[in-house]
Amino acid sequence: MMTMKELACDLGEISSAAIFCHVRPDGDTIGGATALCEAFKRMGVKSTVFCASPVPEKFFFLPDTMKIEFAMPEDRFDVHIAIDCSTELMLGYLQKDFFRCHRTYNIDHHLSNTKYARTNIVLEAGACCETVFRLLRAFGVKLDKQISELLLLGIITDTGCFTQSNVYPYTLGVAGDLVTAGADLHKLAFKMYKEQPRERAALYAAAVSSLKFYHDGKLAIISTREKDFAATGATPDMTEGFIDFPMTITGVEVGVSIMEAGDKKFKISFRSSGNVNVHEVASVFGGGGHELASGCMINGYYEDVVDKLVYTVGQYL
Repeated sequence: MMTMKELACDLGEISSAAIFCHVRPDGDTIGGATALCEAFKRMGVKSTVFCASPVPEKFFFLPDTMKIEFAMPEDRFDVHIAIDCSTELMLGYLQKDFFRCHRTYNIDHHLSNTKYARTNIVLEAGACCETVFRLLRAFGVKLDKQISELLLLGIITDTGCFTQSNVYPYTLGVAGDLVTAGADLHKLAFKMYKEQPRERAALYAAAVSSLKFYHDGKLAIISTREKDFAATGATPDMTEGFIDFPMTITGVEVGVSIMEAGDKKFKISFRSSGNVNVHEVASVFGGGGHELASGCMINGYYEDVVDKLVYTVGQYL
């Protein structure tokens, strides 16, 4: 695998770049992609960020997040770079566009990464933004408030504001450098973890009321159904963070959040306290991620989906 210096040299002579976020974008893919885009522009490189899903409005307090585009133009870019996308499927309908370019790059931090690009940089880290930070340092780009806040956005959202087990010493060191460069940690933490619209609060209440326990309380499942979205006026992107609630309950080893995403289609998020590798659980259903945080999609009737999850998680408890 390329070193960061080699990657910086490889990208150092390009004149244009298309950068891709994953579908249902979170703070890490958005922050990493927009920070890299801004860095490229300062290097004189024409650069645009693309995503196959709408960007949640909660990220719009950072202006760069409103510049993400949803359709690829006919223009050709020297390179295509995917940020925080563990598989090509996470590119959504932009997957074919990504592979239109001969020079493809995959920058990620997921154990389940399928190494689908021509050049794959997959490093163990709390957030993909840590790797983007290293790349910008290798480029020699000066960090300022704008870029630092985009990178710190990704780090705090992928680490639960430094409360999860994927926080490494290097993670804290990078965060310190970003704050020193001007990033407002308090503002980012407030926007991501405290401020919320009434619709999300109502949806959260509905999700918490759905809580059920299995396997002697070792497994906890919360659900968000289409009827809940209709009743509250909330949107699917507002469910981010719901999975954290089951993990606050004493005795719970695995938390599962089920979100109805269409007719007989459910988005599943897993969390583990450490005794169960939920990457392995998610892989049973064609998903993946990290040992302590993973996800997948399951099709079928809701009751059958719950039964499958209870049975499968039980095999690992």
